Formats: sequence, C-alpha cells, structure tokens
Amino acid sequence: MQDALLRLQQEADTDLAAISNADQLESFRVKYFGRKGPFTQLMRQLGAAPKEDRPKLGKMANELKLALQGRFDEKKVDLVGSLAAAGPQLDLSLPGRQVPQGKLHPVTQIMEEICAIFEGLGFSVAEGPDIETDFYNFEALNIPAHHPARDMHDTFYVDDSTLLRTHTSPMQARVMETAEPPLKVIAPGKVYRCDSDITHTPMFHQVEGFLVDKNVSFADLKGVLRVFIAKMFDESTAIRFRPSYFPFTEPSAEVDIACVMCGGKGCRVCKKTGWLEILGAGMIDPEVFKKVNYDPEVYSGFAFGLGVERIAMLKYGINDIRLYYENDLRFLRQF
Repeated sequence: MQDALLRLQQEADTDLAAISNADQLESFRVKYFGRKGPFTQLMRQLGAAPKEDRPKLGKMANELKLALQGRFDEKKVDLVGSLAAAGPQLDLSLPGRQVPQGKLHPVTQIMEEICAIFEGLGFSVAEGPDIETDFYNFEALNIPAHHPARDMHDTFYVDDSTLLRTHTSPMQARVMETAEPPLKVIAPGKVYRCDSDITHTPMFHQVEGFLVDKNVSFADLKGVLRVFIAKMFDESTAIRFRPSYFPFTEPSAEVDIACVMCGGKGCRVCKKTGWLEILGAGMIDPEVFKKVNYDPEVYSGFAFGLGVERIAMLKYGINDIRLYYENDLRFLRQF
C-alpha cells in the first residue's frame, strides 16, 4: 500500500503539471479529491493492512493528500493570475441585465392597508380555515338550516356538514367561544361562492371585523367605520348608513360612500345615484352571543364585513373584477 501511495503521488504531480486551463483544473479536483477518487479508495483498503502498519500508512496517506491539496491551490492561483494577465474575459462596459422585481398583487396591497388601518385602531388579526363546518359558517351565526339567507350565499359544499366558507364571519364564533370580552378582532381571508360576473368571482377576499364589550352602541360602530373610510379613501368622503338585514346583526345597515368616480354627481358606475355600497354592518344579534355563552344582558357588540376586491375597485377605479385574476402583467404593473 505504501508503494501504491507513492505511485499515486507521482501520477498526481504529473497530471497537475500538465494543467493549462480551468476545465483541466476542475477535472483534476474531481479525479483526486472527489468521493470516488484514488485517495478515498486507498483509505478504504487500509483495513486490510496489518494492524501494526495502519497508523503509519494512514498518516502517510493524509500527508500526501494535504501536500497535493497545497500544490493544487498554488496551481489554481497561478492559473487565475495568468488568465487575468492575458486580458479581460468580460466586456465590463456592457450594461448589466436588469432582473425584473416582483411586487405585491393589488388585492394583497389593499388587504394589508385595510388590516393596518384597523390594527391602528386597536384591532387584532385572527385567521381561520378556508374549509369550514356548517355550524360555524351558518348555525353559530343565527342562520339555521331552513333559513332563506342560505340561498344568498351560493355555497360550495364538500359534504353535508363541510363547505368552503362563504364569508369570514365564522371567526366571530370561533374567537368568542375561546376568549372573554373585551374583544376587538378583524378576520381577513379568502371566501368562496358560486358566482361569477364582472363584479363577482367564485373566490374573493373579505375582512370581517367585530368588537364586543359592555355598553357598545351603534354610535361606536359608526365612529370606527368613519375613521376607516377617511383613511382608506379621503377625509372628505361622504358616508351614509341604509337600513338592511343580516341574520347575525340587529339592527343592520349597508354602508355607502359618495361615488369615487363622479364625486357623488351621478354616473353609470353608481347608476346615477351618486352612492356606492362598500360594506355591511350592524349590532351583533343576541342569539349569536347565546351560541358562545355570552350574556347578551351584559355584553353588546358590533360587526362589519367588507369585500377587499370591491374596495380595491373603488380605490383604483377598476370596473371589472376579473382583471385581478387574469394575470395580465400590463394591468398588474400599474400597481
């Protein structure tokens, strides 16, 4: 084995001296220092040598390999220096290639802006599952099996008791059943409904918000939403509340803002009314509190829900929701 090591040293020195370019240098490195190289193979044969010779042979093999590594490194430095002296291999005067930088999708930008506004008002963020149970999506929100409001949601059912959530409102029950008031929570996320046209898509985004405490009034709800609209659009944006109906709030209201397209004068977008609906809201129904063992005689609260795509459409003046999901870079780069 000692003779084999000496022959290997001579062979390696000969090959090293013949190297004249980077490709040969790399081939040498792989051949002699790779996992299948001769040094590795010889070290594996060390176990067959006499026991008393193993320390000497192991030391010799390591010293030869380290010495060869040193000569290899010197050759590498010399070769790089000679190539540099021969002249530049790159034309440094050429302009560099510009790597396109990605940006956040406009819906994501608006989602983050909405969350930031409410977090600034003291709301915490809670996220829940996209695949929801019938109980949390409907029953816990005062929408029993026979309720006609279920038809409004055009639900994607997985089975009789499981579905793709139709709103992020189930987080009301999920949070309240595990925490005690006071609560100030927003729940952003994807929701799903069987609907598709220029203002609706089967998958879209919502932000549900709710506040629960003692002596909460409708005036508190109006104050929070006025601050949100002022920060999202403009402090001079006019706002109005219209009586409406939701199974899990009572009283309920639709919230409109002055049309951002015509400034409230009336146009095709607002159907000549001068107003655009942006969200629904109301005081949490006592029946919802009973589902989570809150005493409605002690606690009150409000809830609201808004569509992120709709807010983005109004903020950016977009008239077709499908543009968000067609992956047209000419459209997305504007944001």
